[in-house]
Amino acid sequence: MSTHEVFNQPPPLEGYDSLEQDRALVDGITRHGADWAMSRIRDVGVLATGEAMLWGTQANRYSPELRTHDRYGHRIDEVEFHPAWHRLMQASVGHGLHALPWQDPRPGAHVARAAMIYLMSQAEQGHQCPITMTFAAVPALRAQPELADEWVPRLTSSEYDPRCIPASQKKGALSGMAMTEKQGGSDVRANTTRARPLGNASGPGAEYAIVGHKWFCSAPMCDVFLVLAHTERGLSCFLLPRWRPDGTRNAFHIQRLKDKLGDRSNASSEVEFHGAWARMVGEEGRGVKTIIEMVSHTRLDCVTGSAAVMRQAVAQATHHAAHRSAFGKRLLEQPLMQNVLADLAIEQEAATMLFLRLARAYDDSPADAEQRAFARIATAIGKYWVCKRTPPVIAEALECHGGSGFVEESILPRLFRQSPLNSIWEGSGNVMCLDVLRAMAREPEGVVALRNELSLARGTDRHFDAYLERLDRDLSDLTDVESRGRILVERLALALQGSLLLRHGHPAVLAAFIRSRIQGDHGTAFGTLPSGIDRVAILDRARPKV
Repeated sequence: MSTHEVFNQPPPLEGYDSLEQDRALVDGITRHGADWAMSRIRDVGVLATGEAMLWGTQANRYSPELRTHDRYGHRIDEVEFHPAWHRLMQASVGHGLHALPWQDPRPGAHVARAAMIYLMSQAEQGHQCPITMTFAAVPALRAQPELADEWVPRLTSSEYDPRCIPASQKKGALSGMAMTEKQGGSDVRANTTRARPLGNASGPGAEYAIVGHKWFCSAPMCDVFLVLAHTERGLSCFLLPRWRPDGTRNAFHIQRLKDKLGDRSNASSEVEFHGAWARMVGEEGRGVKTIIEMVSHTRLDCVTGSAAVMRQAVAQATHHAAHRSAFGKRLLEQPLMQNVLADLAIEQEAATMLFLRLARAYDDSPADAEQRAFARIATAIGKYWVCKRTPPVIAEALECHGGSGFVEESILPRLFRQSPLNSIWEGSGNVMCLDVLRAMAREPEGVVALRNELSLARGTDRHFDAYLERLDRDLSDLTDVESRGRILVERLALALQGSLLLRHGHPAVLAAFIRSRIQGDHGTAFGTLPSGIDRVAILDRARPKV
């Protein structure tokens, strides 16, 4: 006998055009001059709500496994992935998520790529780690032209080849990174890994033997890695491939894979170098300066990826509320739920506008010194704030589902586990704040560029103008500034988001942001927007129509 029928359950949120359903994204792509790539971006968006969703589930259910030796006892140091991982990688590489600005460096290329990263990360974010590092390795390698000539064509190829064979036998290659060690973490100057010249030559481009360890080596199945190690002249940057030039395996030994909270589809590892062959990149003793180009570009993707996870959570929560009824009416019609969802939507839209603006600054940086300075300081600000806001957004979106959001069949638990990652990777919250403070002290042109950006909205709202005046006072009084670093960076981030919304935002989203974030008419939890906010308009803009 039948015990019940299934009703009052939302349909699956899948198979829709996630670009077209995201008005903040579409508007930003056009505003920042990337509409030439709209068709390409849309293809990624459709993929991300279709097959890639299944691949993401499978890649996280079946985690990578380490094989240190083959059946005969030979050291191989290989990681095996579920086929779904390779499908995700092939799709992202094939669409140019790892290299679009280097493949097609026309205006708006960074914006177009960021939009695709944002869409694909909503399906599965773990595989974006090697995608991001491959993208970010290119500007760092350009510090050593002969190495760039050898590797950049491979790193920008649209062919994904997962085989662990010498890169010279493949058209495409991927790059990883190995910087931190057990005793130092973010303090890379505490590293103990050493580099010894091979032969008489030393310095940029020369060959070295690397001996030491790395506590976190991201994506250890990549073909090449940027590594920090000490020489007699200080911490230097090296290019370390999986295979030596003679075709033999390099002395790159994977000790174990990390058993992580989230990002479970991706392999992160501890490695040791037993005289591994490498070549120096950039000036000897200036390794941090060399690798900072890579770090800066990965931080851009941290902001973008966090905005993506927010977007997927908001889409899931608003979709659920639009189809689920309780106490006599749909959740989306109930004022308290409207307040929560609208608050989340405001946070997500402000994050989207910020990462698109940052990407445009990277587009403009080669020819515009002010935009280059702006990108340097604003990326650190954005990474701190957007990544820091992501976990509470996901937690609240999960709660909107009730118990059904707490089970693995929904995507919410995976999003929640993933949500703290970008706040930790490439510099935790305190590191980002210290980076902003250092930039303010050492690069005053960055502060000028930031103030010029904020001033574009001056005079459009009296509350925002008052907020900028208080911010100016904060910037002019740097007494005990390190202990106040977080509140200062938070205010800078809100000012940036407010400036963007005042110039380009939807009226209802703008009004709510100013009331709640700038005027401070807001509680400490999401769902505490003041009365008079047009919640219906905000939710109509945020909810996928499927």
